[in-house]
Amino acid sequence: MKIERVQGTVFHYPSKRSVDAAGHSHPGPEKNVPMAMLTITADNGVSGHAFGPVEVARPHVLEAFVRKVLVGQDPFDRERLWQDLVHWQRGSAGQLTDRALAVVEQALWDLAGRALGVPVYKLLGGFRDKVPAYGSTMCGDELQGGLSTPDEYAAFAEKLVARGYKAIKVHTWMPPVSFAPSPAMDIKACAAVREAVGPDIALMLDGYHWYSRSEALAIGRALEKLDYAWFEEMMNEQSIASYAWLANQLDIPIVGPETISGKHHSRADWVQAGACDILRAGVPGVGGITPTMKVAALADAFGMDCEVHGNGAANLTVVAAIKNCRWYERGLLHPFLDYDVPPAYLRCLPDPMDADGFVHLSQAPGLGEDIDFEYIAANTVKSY
Repeated sequence: MKIERVQGTVFHYPSKRSVDAAGHSHPGPEKNVPMAMLTITADNGVSGHAFGPVEVARPHVLEAFVRKVLVGQDPFDRERLWQDLVHWQRGSAGQLTDRALAVVEQALWDLAGRALGVPVYKLLGGFRDKVPAYGSTMCGDELQGGLSTPDEYAAFAEKLVARGYKAIKVHTWMPPVSFAPSPAMDIKACAAVREAVGPDIALMLDGYHWYSRSEALAIGRALEKLDYAWFEEMMNEQSIASYAWLANQLDIPIVGPETISGKHHSRADWVQAGACDILRAGVPGVGGITPTMKVAALADAFGMDCEVHGNGAANLTVVAAIKNCRWYERGLLHPFLDYDVPPAYLRCLPDPMDADGFVHLSQAPGLGEDIDFEYIAANTVKSY
């Protein structure tokens, strides 16, 4: 089997999510937004697919790098192909990003699963076929009835528990919200959520990522009193020393790094520095399923958990394939949005959750996304 074609497709679909001036997601009026689908097709007609932002899989990236590496190669040689793409990154003037690598590599895994008639999570190891999910809120806002006050966070937390979640992660307020950042408001929101859900629901805080050491320490100590399960991204992750300092001051587990570049290599540096108690990696952020699995194996070698960052079929696949991940991150969630309605280009959710808070893995071949190809064809803007 050889790779015959690499194609990008840009299409529009309706979404009620908007982005503020700092890039944070919030509810908004419904509008059509673009999405890119990357398709890798082998000479026997089998294809693999992956979705990503249009900017990530734009024509220049596919033509200058991806096709040069993939076309004519065996799609099952994923490690070699991924390493060859990594080699191209240095000379790409920053154009071949880790997120572009991730989209390509997801499509290769999807192709392999479809070719073999097996879910990708089983190809990776198949540790479990259902995983417990935590409800991950959107960042705070100034929308009345949304997430604008500690009491509104508490009310939403009660709804999430009623839906079946046994754990909730709070994202608090960030600029351009008028009063953010505010350690005092963060602590009030965390306290209100704990009071609302009681002692048996696991809670986490994803803090504002530019807090100072002293502010992060104050929040962390408050979280310890509230019995939160972990604390993440409260400071600039480029400063490993700051995280090592904080981890040494607190008993609450520190999770990281979430957004820092460097794939599995930078995560190894965090372990060596004692900068976290739980490692963090997500498929888009570290360049694919393969490096995320490497991070999980690294964590396992040191007796650490690896909490996978973000939702979606690829991240769910990794969570189901490894033992040392406690939760699947389901969201982002908000009182004004219904997460359980799939996007128009999928016939069903890739992460359906039951009433007991478990997300069940699709047994369909590949990554398990039930793609509505007819919808995509009818709403295609361009192909390349």
